[in-house]
Amino acid sequence: MVAHPNIQEQVQKELGSALSPSKLVCYEDRKRLPYTSAVIKETQRFSNIILFGAPRVCVDDMNVLGNFIEKNTLVIPDLCSINLDPKLWETPRQFNPNHFLDKDGKFIVRDEFLPFGTGSRACLGKYIAQVELFVLFTSLVRAFTFRLPEEVKEVNTEPVIAAVVHPRPFKLCAVPH
Repeated sequence: MVAHPNIQEQVQKELGSALSPSKLVCYEDRKRLPYTSAVIKETQRFSNIILFGAPRVCVDDMNVLGNFIEKNTLVIPDLCSINLDPKLWETPRQFNPNHFLDKDGKFIVRDEFLPFGTGSRACLGKYIAQVELFVLFTSLVRAFTFRLPEEVKEVNTEPVIAAVVHPRPFKLCAVPH
């Protein structure tokens, strides 16, 4: 949100209009917070923490989109290529919550959004992580406005690629909202 103050402001406006100030945020609130939900999903798409999904072994010969994959072939899903594919995303290399909103501003589920993998071997923690991300993010953005310190003009958003992808260290201020 430090890198996108206008988006942070929109989330805060939506939170202020959709939720009573005294109400604690719960996961069910996501249904009334389409923009906030889109920002969370876009954060996961744009700033994914893993580059590749869990390796799998093909159990049968198969044809996937015209490509023959032989039985016992090791398959490693390239999540980055999905998250940054210009055929799937209007502006793949920009942070754009509209990727998850329809023309009327309603939240949409995207089949090509796979931060937890897919199928029977998707991340076991997927559902608890979704709840935690929503409740933590909305609670923090509701309570604080995040900005850079006076002496810092911009944050470097280029990730550090290591065992997991993570942001470069930076300072921020959490100002009570």
